[in-house]
Amino acid sequence: MDIFKLASTAILLSALGLGLSGCSGMTHQEKGTAAGAAVGGVAGNLLCGGVLCTGAGAVVGGVIGHEVSKDKDKK
Repeated sequence: MDIFKLASTAILLSALGLGLSGCSGMTHQEKGTAAGAAVGGVAGNLLCGGVLCTGAGAVVGGVIGHEVSKDKDKK
């Protein structure tokens, strides 16, 4: 991994931490969706480094985060 990818990933993760701290009005499922999208976007960027991969990773991560954080008591 080159130093540019490592530095940009570190900056992205630190910005994500600051950004998610202002999400106190969000539901548990919305937070799960946002966190999944962020993690998926970073993973997509690290895997192939393109904008398309980053976007696809964010979409897939958002869907997974949404489904994982669903309230199990609702039917």
